[in-house]
Amino acid sequence: MASPTPPGEPEHDVPDRSDEADAESSHLLPPEANHPPPPDDDRDDLAFEPHEKIMIVDIESADETAVPPFSWRKLWLFTGPGLLMSVAFLDPGNLEGDLQAGAIAGYSLLWLLMWATAMGLLIQMLSARVGVATGRHLAELCREEYPGWAGLALWFMAEVALIGADIQEVIGSAIAIQILSNGHLPLWAGVLITASDCFLFLFLENYGVRKLEAVFAFLIGTMALSFAWMFADTKPSGKELLMGLLVPRLGSKTIRQAVGVVGCVIMPHNVFLHSALVQSRKINPEKKGRVQEAINYYSIESSFALLVSFMINLFVTTVFAKGFYGTKQANTIGLVNAGQYLEEKYGGGLLLILYIWGIGLLAAGQSSTITGTYAGQFIMGGFLNLRLKKWLRALITRSFAILPTIVVALVFNRSEASLDVLNEWLNVLQSMQIPFALIPLLTLVSKEQVMGVFKIGPALEVYAISINILDTNPMKNELMYDIHIVQKAAWAVAALVIVINGYLLLDFFISEVEGMLLGFLVFTGTAAYAAFMLYLISHSGTLSWLNLMLPKFGN
Repeated sequence: MASPTPPGEPEHDVPDRSDEADAESSHLLPPEANHPPPPDDDRDDLAFEPHEKIMIVDIESADETAVPPFSWRKLWLFTGPGLLMSVAFLDPGNLEGDLQAGAIAGYSLLWLLMWATAMGLLIQMLSARVGVATGRHLAELCREEYPGWAGLALWFMAEVALIGADIQEVIGSAIAIQILSNGHLPLWAGVLITASDCFLFLFLENYGVRKLEAVFAFLIGTMALSFAWMFADTKPSGKELLMGLLVPRLGSKTIRQAVGVVGCVIMPHNVFLHSALVQSRKINPEKKGRVQEAINYYSIESSFALLVSFMINLFVTTVFAKGFYGTKQANTIGLVNAGQYLEEKYGGGLLLILYIWGIGLLAAGQSSTITGTYAGQFIMGGFLNLRLKKWLRALITRSFAILPTIVVALVFNRSEASLDVLNEWLNVLQSMQIPFALIPLLTLVSKEQVMGVFKIGPALEVYAISINILDTNPMKNELMYDIHIVQKAAWAVAALVIVINGYLLLDFFISEVEGMLLGFLVFTGTAAYAAFMLYLISHSGTLSWLNLMLPKFGN
C-alpha cells in the first residue's frame, strides 16, 4: 500500500506510464523517485545544491537495472564522504578511550577495537544506503516519518549529542594548541582559535566539495603519520599485538574500558552526517543499477576509510599499552596529561614525542570540529526544515557548541582531574543519545515506502521472498542473501550497543548519583527516556515481526 504524502510535502500527480520498464521502476523505487521535482519555492532545504554535486559520467545503457562494471576512476570520484565520516572514529574522545584502554588493559582489548570498528562500519553503510536510495538525508526522513512531537524530541537528542561531542573535540584541539605553544596559550584561547579555524576550513566548501575532502585527507594523513611515528618510536610487542587482535580476552578490571571502546564507535551525529554526505554525487534515483552502483562504491570507500581509522586507533592503544600498562600512572592518564607522560617515558629521539602527539591530537580535534559543524547544519536544516544560508546555519550551530565550551574551559581548567570527570559525563551524555539515531535509521532502511527495492526487510519477509519461485526479478534475487544477513546483523549491533551503553549508564549513575532528590530526578528521567525508546521500537514494527518469528523458534 502506498504511504500517504508526509505533512508539509506538496502532492504531485504521478504521470501515466504505459511502458513495462517504467512500471517496474515505479514498483521497485521509493515513491518520491517517481514524482517530478517540486517547484523551487516549495523545495525542502537541500544537503547539496545541484550545481555543487559531482557529476558521475556514465555510458548510457538500455538496461537501467544493470549495475555497470567496476571502474577505478569511478571509485576515485565516489571517494570522499567516507573520509569525513571516519573522522568521528578519530576524535579526541576516541583517542582518550584508546589511550586509557591501552594503559589499563594493555593489548587485551585490541580484538574488541577491531570488531567494534566493523560494527560501526555496518551502521555507516546503512546510513549511506538511506541517503543514496532516497536522495534525502536521515534528519529530513525522520521529520516526515514521526509525529511533530517525536521529531522535535529526536532533534533535541541529536543536538545534545552533537554539543557533547563538540565540547570534547574543541577541548582536545585546545589541549593540542597548549602543548604546541609550550603552555603559553591557555585553554580558553585554544577554544577560540579552534572555533575560528573551523570557519576558515568551511570556507573551502565554496570552492567545491572535493577541496574540502582534500583537506580532510590531509588531516587524516597527518594523524596517521604522527601516530605511526609514535608506534615505530616506542616499538610495541608484535607478538602481544597479534595475540590481542586474535584472542578475545576480557577481565573484570577492564570491563569499563571495554564498554568505552564499543560505545565510541557509533556517534549519533555521524549517523545523520553520512546520509547527507553521500548526496554530494549526482546520481539518478530512477536508474536502479546506478543507485546500486553508488551503494557499492560508497561501501568500498567507507571500508577503506575505517580501515585507516582502525590502524590509527591501534597505534594509539598499543603505544600506551607498551609504555604504561601495569604502571602507577595507568589509572591517572588522560588526554590532558598524556603528552607529559609520553615525554617522561620516551623523551629524546629525532623528534620530541610530546610534539608529535600534539600534532596528531590537533589534526584529530580540528577535523572532528569541522565535521561536527557540518553535521549540525544537516541536523538543524533537516529536522526543522530551515531554509537559511549555509554560513548562517554554520554560525548558529557553531555558537551552540562554542559558548558552552568556553564556559567549560574556564570552569574545568582548574585541574586535570576535573577535565577527566567532565569527559566521563560527556561520554555518558553521548551514549544516552545513541538509540535515538540507530532506531530511526533501522526503521527507515527497512521500509519499502522509503527505500523501495533497497530496503533491508525483516528476516521472515526476506525468507518468504527468497523461496518464492514466481519472484523472478533478477535484482531482488541477487540482493536477497545480502539483505537477510545485513538485516539481522544491523538489529543485533543496535541491540548490543544499546545494552552496552545501558550498562555504562547504570554503572556511572550508581557511582556518581547521591542523595534522594537527585536519585528521584534521575529515576524520573530514566523512565521517560525508556518510554520514548520503546515508542521508537514499537513504531519501527520490529516487535511485530519478532513475535511472528518466536513460534517458529519454539517448534
